[in-house]
Amino acid sequence: MNRGLLESINDPGDLRRLERRRLPQVARELRDFVISSVSRTGGHLASNLGSVELAIALHYVFDTPRDRIVWDVGHQAYPHKILTGRREAMAGLRTHGGISGFPRRDESPYDTFGTAHSSTSISAALGMAVGSRQEGVARRVVAVIGDGAMSAGMAFEAMNNAQSAGVDLLVILNDNEMSISPAVGGLNEHLARLVAGRPYRTARSAAERVLGNIPALKSFFRRAERQAKGFFLPSSLFEHFGFNYLGPIDGHDLDALVPVLRGIAQLRGPQFLHVRTRKGKGYAPAEADPVLYHGVGKFDPAVGLAPAAAPAIRTGAAPRATYTQVFGDWLCDAAAEDPRVIGITPAMREGSGLVEFARRYPDRYFDVGIAEQHAVTFAAGLACEGRRPVVAIYSTFLQRAYDQLIHDVQLQKLPVLFAIDRGGLAGADGPTHHGSFDLSYLRCVPNITVMAPSDENECRQMLGTGLALDGPAAVRYPRGYGSGAPIERSIRALPVGRAQLRRAGRGVAILAFGPLLHEALAAGEILDATVVNMRFVKPLDEALILHMARHHDLVVTIEDNVVRGGAGSGVAEVIAEANLAVRMLHLGLPDRFVGHGEQAQLLASLGLDRHGIVAAVRARELRSPVPRPLLPSLDATAGADAPSLVLH
Repeated sequence: MNRGLLESINDPGDLRRLERRRLPQVARELRDFVISSVSRTGGHLASNLGSVELAIALHYVFDTPRDRIVWDVGHQAYPHKILTGRREAMAGLRTHGGISGFPRRDESPYDTFGTAHSSTSISAALGMAVGSRQEGVARRVVAVIGDGAMSAGMAFEAMNNAQSAGVDLLVILNDNEMSISPAVGGLNEHLARLVAGRPYRTARSAAERVLGNIPALKSFFRRAERQAKGFFLPSSLFEHFGFNYLGPIDGHDLDALVPVLRGIAQLRGPQFLHVRTRKGKGYAPAEADPVLYHGVGKFDPAVGLAPAAAPAIRTGAAPRATYTQVFGDWLCDAAAEDPRVIGITPAMREGSGLVEFARRYPDRYFDVGIAEQHAVTFAAGLACEGRRPVVAIYSTFLQRAYDQLIHDVQLQKLPVLFAIDRGGLAGADGPTHHGSFDLSYLRCVPNITVMAPSDENECRQMLGTGLALDGPAAVRYPRGYGSGAPIERSIRALPVGRAQLRRAGRGVAILAFGPLLHEALAAGEILDATVVNMRFVKPLDEALILHMARHHDLVVTIEDNVVRGGAGSGVAEVIAEANLAVRMLHLGLPDRFVGHGEQAQLLASLGLDRHGIVAAVRARELRSPVPRPLLPSLDATAGADAPSLVLH
């Protein structure tokens, strides 16, 4: 493909040297490049196609990176990355060792703030503006936030603080869902240019000077101005926060965007520009189905993706299902059995597997928007009235509601079930989406039952077990496909706090939490080790843990959670409290943020596959000077408190 102008742009300085009339050609080439690039690597597509002109206009008008641009969430920042020297690096997007799918400060000086979770941009940009003023540096600071991210309270908290901070700040609302604005038209663009232009600014300044000493007239002038603008524009909400509202304008019209941004660059104080864009712009399949094309794998642009379907999960020898599909299927079944079941998601209907539930039970389905704190406390309120709320949430998004988890649910022992998706390594989305900490931050708080399934069927059984408990419960499962275990339609309530002995061996006991059980079993065959499926992170099967410690030279724990404070730490606490002396080895995620890449590749690089487990165990000099007795027969017990060792 001959990309012409785009190939000559290696940084925004090259872009700014172009005549403005040539920018539409840059936009066409940039949009084609995004489609071609993402089709080869996978990634976020529709949102990036919608932000092409906006990225061009921002870098054309503002002196980046001296002027700061903060992209909220960042899944619309591919055009920004391409224009800021990473065009060739897009070939390695979201791969191990390649560039991130989100802005990262350590990747480029143009990535002024690391993002991937929503609704942080206005707070960060406001902090940058205040910090720059205190340093005596004159720069413009811009936050680009989507209409979905504007549903989060954090965005409004930042806006509420902006006026009192007394700095120049531009917030751009990238509205692509028609959730706020009226239709875009020439009148709206004309008014935006008028309000941002010199005549309006001059008239407004003159009026301020003349009326400054006459409070009553000045107040009247302000009210009249707001009412005149509000007659045409949805400005009142933002102006109550102290922002000067401009727009809406067509976010794909560079002849509108560039002059308006230049005009705003001359304004002082908090400014709010409302632009309308279309997700998937310029690629017909993505325009027709922006949800399907939000995040894609590799595909042929000439063919596109197959339409999304909600696969029904069959029992018996069914094809492998994803854990997300298992959850969605279970929730529909649970709702059919119990009218008290309520499904809640913070704006992740598709990602959390709730599409079919929302269709079948619209009165019991609540998408609360990007508002994780509200989602958790809303669930707590439902539980107070006898409902059985199920909060479907990603592991890293639950982090944002940790106070509500503790204060509103666990402290009051309310029966809320947390279905925690994306536990462990989330793959190409990287450290902002890896569920690295949930076992640690859940197990340290009283009153909650925490379960980690090793396969799809166990996930279904644990969800049913958690829903039946009279208190808070969490089932934490990974992204992607399970092992192919047959899924039982009926629900067998699991005995809370009981583990499974999966393999009897000698010398080494491997205690596995969650889906890494399968790698542990493979390593156990090589090592002739005992392998236990722990199943419960809280409460732990203390009797079985002590039995393993008394009859093995080395106790190994393995989990796809950070080692520090994780499930393995809980095992060590049990052994230490019993005053037993046994060597231990804790395997899990390291005390650093893990990068992006394929899940299997990342696990192998961290020594969490079967070969890594074997190597780590052998490196610990397994044999003690005095051999311990062999593990008793599987139907034997060792004292009144010992577990019933039944091989599964």
